[in-house]
Amino acid sequence: METQEIRLKAKAGSVLTYSWNVLWDKFITLFLVMLVVWVAYIPMSALSGAEHNSFLTSIFGTFSFLYFIFIMSPISYSADFLYLKAIRRNEVDVKRIFDVFNNYLTVVLANLLRVAIIGIGFVFVLVPGIIFACRLVFVPYLVMDKNLDPVKAVEESWRLTRGYGWRIFWMYIVSIFLMIAGLIVLVFGFVIALMWINAAFASLYQAVLEERGEFLVAESEPQVMQPEPINTDDNQ
Repeated sequence: METQEIRLKAKAGSVLTYSWNVLWDKFITLFLVMLVVWVAYIPMSALSGAEHNSFLTSIFGTFSFLYFIFIMSPISYSADFLYLKAIRRNEVDVKRIFDVFNNYLTVVLANLLRVAIIGIGFVFVLVPGIIFACRLVFVPYLVMDKNLDPVKAVEESWRLTRGYGWRIFWMYIVSIFLMIAGLIVLVFGFVIALMWINAAFASLYQAVLEERGEFLVAESEPQVMQPEPINTDDNQ
């Protein structure tokens, strides 16, 4: 299936409106994607939420962190990519969420690098942490969409987001208010809010690619190479 030309603007209003329409067009599929992520999250939630003594707390905390890095993060990256496919009006197959394990090491290393950079920023000063979080927001999409290695994905996300920092920061602020609004209308509203946020950030990535002129229609779908015809003319 061909990727459609979308012509998005990298502005909150544009990406939120477009992602909202996509969300309802593909609601069941995207809900199943979210459901898989939540089911994968259950063991980590149980580990971090259990009550035990200080020694066991450190053990369970370590296992929870390792589970996040080696299990949750790859699944989350894959879910982000499926949301991107939905934004591009491609066919979304929920079972493909586990295809990420075919490129497992790259995804894990990319996430470790991203988390480390953002974490260092927050440890030393809050503002650099926020800046790093905004500038590296596209790393999951670049790893999954462009098959970039971890370092290249970080560099490319930094390049792509140049000039878009405040817009991305505003999207984070809007996301917080969406989650609060979702909580006000109980569980189902919170689910809708999370799905909308995921779709909105995928739309933002798509919009930045389009505004920079770096997105080609059908580029995300592998093309089958046709063999060149054999020239049988002996009089060349």
